[in-house]
Amino acid sequence: MKQIRLIALDLDGTVFNDQKEITPRTLAAIQAALQKGVAVLPATGRTVTGVPTQFTDIPGVRYALTSNGASVVDLQTHEKLVNLPFEASLAERAYDVVAPFGGILSIFIDGQSYTTRANAQTSLEMVPANLRKYFRTSRIEVEDMHRTLQDHKDEIEKFSMMYATEEIRDRAWQAVMQACPEVEITSSLERNMELNAPGVSKGPGLMALAKRLGLTREEVMAVGDSGNDHTMVEMAGLGVAMENATEEIKAVADVITADNNHDGVALAIEKYVL
Repeated sequence: MKQIRLIALDLDGTVFNDQKEITPRTLAAIQAALQKGVAVLPATGRTVTGVPTQFTDIPGVRYALTSNGASVVDLQTHEKLVNLPFEASLAERAYDVVAPFGGILSIFIDGQSYTTRANAQTSLEMVPANLRKYFRTSRIEVEDMHRTLQDHKDEIEKFSMMYATEEIRDRAWQAVMQACPEVEITSSLERNMELNAPGVSKGPGLMALAKRLGLTREEVMAVGDSGNDHTMVEMAGLGVAMENATEEIKAVADVITADNNHDGVALAIEKYVL
């Protein structure tokens, strides 16, 4: 196996334990990889402004894969190395499908996340308790989501929805599949649905960054636990599933490490990189 030179790490359920912390051992492993000259980046469904500073402030972390691969950013220069937004008419069509199902609808636009004031103030019970602070602090509140979409029609990176029940989420999922079959649909949390432009997901975004850096697939390692990690775990030269990962992710991974509360990321870096 070629030496790993690029490591993509999912955040929730992977790098972060259930208290949303990077443990000392995991931090030390990331730092050791960076000091060895390996590029280590967050690979997340969040916007670039929503990536926690406890990761991006680690000296040497230069890149961030965000919005499920719709945007890969150089954190030093702020250059978008990968930019794969929705085509405007498809974004409009997707919005028209998901809006009637309610829930908390957020639209990720050019590195920022937007939601309505009503969502931000009255629907937080739909968000898992350990993510409510992130939700409150990362959303820009607007009165009219549809107007916001129209004002930024060529900058839509992702739709993110949280629903009150799995049943509502599943009905919305089926509606999108029927009306917009070309859209990429994933989930990263219970009762969550995320939409990206056709062909856009973490895997292609990661491979585009690797190509930009002059690296081969065999030099890339990706670690994840949930549905939106599927393509990057599958496409990386070394795909690593967390022990707490879904069966879908474990099935496409090359190896399985410990869970996110027992330094699974550190164990994988120590074994396969250091």
